[in-house]
Amino acid sequence: MTLIDIKALQNAAAEFGEARAWGKYHSPKNLAMALSVEVAELVEIFQWKTESEAREIMSTDEREHVEQELADIAIYLAQLLTALNVDLDAAVKAKMAMNALKYPVRTDGGK
Repeated sequence: MTLIDIKALQNAAAEFGEARAWGKYHSPKNLAMALSVEVAELVEIFQWKTESEAREIMSTDEREHVEQELADIAIYLAQLLTALNVDLDAAVKAKMAMNALKYPVRTDGGK
């Protein structure tokens, strides 16, 4: 089962970058740094908000800004996956399996 169509995003991001000759800038180091900057921009939207304000942000005029930052994060992640030749679907499935072993479902109510 494929969780997301990351390959289509990788292809679209690659075509966009190639059309602008940005490949020379898309090293793993630069892409990881750019990804971290975009995550910081998302975090900045939530900075100084209360928990309830943060939970309600998608019903405010900041929704579009949040969506834009999430899109930037997804695009840089797709480019980084391409640069490192990582299969995100396989990596996520493996990580979820590891997490299931590390954090089994508790039947004792969490005590």
